[in-house]
Amino acid sequence: MATPARVLRRAAALFACAATLTACGLLPGTDGDDRPEVERNTLRIGVLPVVDVAPLQLALNQKLFERAGLQVQLVTLTSETEGIKQLDTTLDITWASHVNLFRAFAEGTKLQLQGEAYQAGTNTMALVTLDSAYDSPGKLASPRIAVDTTGDIGALTTTAVLRTAGVEKQNLRLREMPFGQMVEAMKAKEVDAAWMTEPFITKAQRDAGARVVTDTAVGPTEDFPVSGYASSKKFADDNPRTLALFRQVLRDAQEAASNDKLSVQDVLPSYIDVDQPTAALVSVGTFPLSLNPVRLQRVADMMDTEGVLLERLEVGPMLPPGTGE
Repeated sequence: MATPARVLRRAAALFACAATLTACGLLPGTDGDDRPEVERNTLRIGVLPVVDVAPLQLALNQKLFERAGLQVQLVTLTSETEGIKQLDTTLDITWASHVNLFRAFAEGTKLQLQGEAYQAGTNTMALVTLDSAYDSPGKLASPRIAVDTTGDIGALTTTAVLRTAGVEKQNLRLREMPFGQMVEAMKAKEVDAAWMTEPFITKAQRDAGARVVTDTAVGPTEDFPVSGYASSKKFADDNPRTLALFRQVLRDAQEAASNDKLSVQDVLPSYIDVDQPTAALVSVGTFPLSLNPVRLQRVADMMDTEGVLLERLEVGPMLPPGTGE
């Protein structure tokens, strides 16, 4: 049950959110009724049940896309790579980590970025453990760490942060498994710690007494760009006005979510397997308002440094014309 203080904060945040959307012309009775001409008015967007896509969920609930003249359908995926592969067939846009998007582009998939989804904040991605002796990131010389995949942002940021703490990359033992299996693996002492994102961090703390060994968005990975949205280059070339409108509504949704973190926590149980009391404790990062070439290049450069890419990737060719001008 919501506390009186939470209800008051929620009301204040909703007022601010409404003011933001009115200013953007996306509420009924505003200039948002003058809809721009687009090549098509339907979009199928691939997503996973993660905090990163909360602004999209809120935008649908608040009919922001509909008011702008777009019919958007969110398609729940089983993996990020599945979404990238389905572009130009069953999907128009997909959500994925920047690591997966940049790797796909480097391997020849022609993509165009359509927006940044999420940027890490304090304890939004972290190493957690059940082992009371593992009390600092440099404590173990050869730690066994569970990650959701060995080729994505978890492995990248864990390696960078632990190396800063003195753990050599060759001594780091990563074990791939779903987030939902990590607590049991720690209980069975199959791994020393697990790299998790929210809401899994909070669930592990509430359900199993897990604690954070280290935030993995610190030092070289502080405020790290996590994920974004992309279309195929062909779809982007064929539908520039449609995607420009999508980016505009996404910006408004990201801004509204940033101004109302309580609404983000409130919407999580509607599409993620988490109860409301846990969702209310989830740490929420940053929802960027636009594509930032300098910020995104930071991800590509770290991928190059860590050997994830065969050569340095310039992110400029992945951006819509005029980005950053």
